Amino acid sequence: MIFRDRSHCGLLGPSDVGKEVVLAGWVDALRDHGEVLFVHLRDRSGIVQVVFSPESSGEEVCALAGGLKGEYCVHVRGRVVKRMEGTENPGIVTGGIEVAAKELTILSKAGALPFQISEKSMIAGVSTKRDEAVAEDLRLQYRYLDLRRPTMQDHLIKRHRVVKTVRDFLDEQGFIEVETPMLTKSTPEGARDYLVPSRHYPKNFYALPQSPQLFKQLLMVSGMERYFQIVRCFRDEDLRPNRQPEFTQLDLEASFIDEEFLYALFEELSVRMFRIGGIELPRPYPRMTWLDAMNSTGSDRPDLRFGMTFKDAADIFSGTSYGIFKQILGRGGCIKGINVKGQSERLSKNVLQNEYAKEIVPGFGAKGMTWMRVVEEGLESNIVQFFSDFERQEILSRFEAEKGDVILMIADPSWSLVCSALGQLRLHLADRLGLIPAGLFCPLWVTDFPLFDATEQGVTSSHHPFTMPDRTDFDPENIEELLSLKSRAYDLVMNGEELGGGSIRINDRTLQNRIFKALGLSDTDVEEKFGFFLKALEYGAPPHGGIALGVDRVVAMILGTSSIREVIAFPKNRSAFCPLTEAPSAVAASQLAELGLLDLGGAQTLPGTTEQQDLIDSLSWVSRIPLNDAERPAITAAVAGAQALADLVKNKCGDHEPMFSVVAVANRTREGTTPRVSAFAETGEIFKNAPAEKGGYFKAAGILE
Repeated sequence: MIFRDRSHCGLLGPSDVGKEVVLAGWVDALRDHGEVLFVHLRDRSGIVQVVFSPESSGEEVCALAGGLKGEYCVHVRGRVVKRMEGTENPGIVTGGIEVAAKELTILSKAGALPFQISEKSMIAGVSTKRDEAVAEDLRLQYRYLDLRRPTMQDHLIKRHRVVKTVRDFLDEQGFIEVETPMLTKSTPEGARDYLVPSRHYPKNFYALPQSPQLFKQLLMVSGMERYFQIVRCFRDEDLRPNRQPEFTQLDLEASFIDEEFLYALFEELSVRMFRIGGIELPRPYPRMTWLDAMNSTGSDRPDLRFGMTFKDAADIFSGTSYGIFKQILGRGGCIKGINVKGQSERLSKNVLQNEYAKEIVPGFGAKGMTWMRVVEEGLESNIVQFFSDFERQEILSRFEAEKGDVILMIADPSWSLVCSALGQLRLHLADRLGLIPAGLFCPLWVTDFPLFDATEQGVTSSHHPFTMPDRTDFDPENIEELLSLKSRAYDLVMNGEELGGGSIRINDRTLQNRIFKALGLSDTDVEEKFGFFLKALEYGAPPHGGIALGVDRVVAMILGTSSIREVIAFPKNRSAFCPLTEAPSAVAASQLAELGLLDLGGAQTLPGTTEQQDLIDSLSWVSRIPLNDAERPAITAAVAGAQALADLVKNKCGDHEPMFSVVAVANRTREGTTPRVSAFAETGEIFKNAPAEKGGYFKAAGILE
């Protein structure tokens, strides 16, 4: 058996007709026509049809081929021939040729498959999809099979090309790739650390890096000037479709630069990355301050693919007699609204009042919503009679309203709540009403973020504590002044997703110490956590700045996948669990003892080292939901109630005959009747007020991912 002369299935073409080739791969699909067997053979490059017939293959080879099944790994020798006219298959790249097999070797057999792997039809010109969606956890449990699918292999190949593009481009720009430590010191960076115990230093821990932040700044102090790294990062945070406990980012830092350098650099780089997916991004990227983004879209990662931007309406109602608005404005509140153009037929009075005002918008955190439909006579709503003629006219003018539009407003004493709730409503309506154009990409830079966010104890960093403020003459003990500071930070946003972010860094020890003081860190805390870094700033640290780009998110956006898990070879599931390896898992007590973790100085024994006797503790551990003392009585009562209900069902389920049986029985339900059919259903009129319709059914908004 010779592999060195092997050809690749998906690369064969008309120019290879007449050549003898050696192929190796997996049986993708089979079609048996009696004496002739057609096999789709698949390798990483694609699929080619292999034909086994008595004329070309011989009886012995045909007999062996007759035992082939899906995903058998095989070795084939044969001759490339042109397909007969009318038998071509345009559904595969190699559909104009086939391989007449002469030899067959079964390299490895495959058992019963947990799910279908083949994605191509044996029928000429037809591509197929799975009849049923495969549960994601099942796919992850058998990820080595899932990755055989051409779609998944294409994802990983394109990811490779994107990363190669990054490396090639940054090399052209004089950047040097440098690896930084995976085992490092725990420092506050916005998320929980993953901790690694040290055997050599009992009861002490390394932390896996949330980012290489301090090390890349130290590289700037070292004179490296331009650094980058394709690096794994770890954050123990709540999961979403675009988050993983471990992820990959492009990390970059440069000296003697400003924001404009990084804007230009990353615009060119991101344009090249998206070209891998056949996407041409528009340049230059627009810029928007954080405040403008919040005031116009309610989000610091605005989706600019559609309109529906906010209009401020507080001044319209400055002298209003409408009680609710008057009370809110009297408390220094805010009124903002959006115009949903031309959607009055789909957003009926009933939908607006009973669905949005009473259910959806309160779910976004607002107490309510004001709605108005624009009709021939002006405005129509349940409250418009409380508005003056001036107010009604100003609303129409301010929102550029026309007949058929719907105006929605949210009012509240809290500016941030209004922005947040209206921003979520904007995105919800755009998705529900199909207002987001397909295939459109709108990148932008969001700038001028607040340096600090308010907390009950004082302030915390909006990004991280190493970000340069817009001015340095501030009082670190004046909370009001601290909250007025802006940062020299910037985020690259596209289609409502943050792809990356960065900032110009602090390169002065005195200023860095003042930032730590503003955050309420004691001198002891600062020295313990950052002493090594502050010392480095004493030795001629250059002005520098950088940015980090989420590689998983970028590739997912380029490929149009619903989750970053689709572009990661071996991801965790939504619960940060690996169905393939069953990690995380319990470890032997002997391993914990060796690490000095059985006794942490009087702390409770780690869950999992001994059986938890208390039911509530056990449930807390299994569910990974920590409980404090204040919550325990309520949880205990709820569990007791559930147990009592289960006992009741068990003991008093009655003596009625079961509705269903494992043996053949007659139908125990009543005889059916002819269903009533609405005349409006037959004409389609019933769907007039439906938020969305598909396949003759009402389409409801998705709740679960």
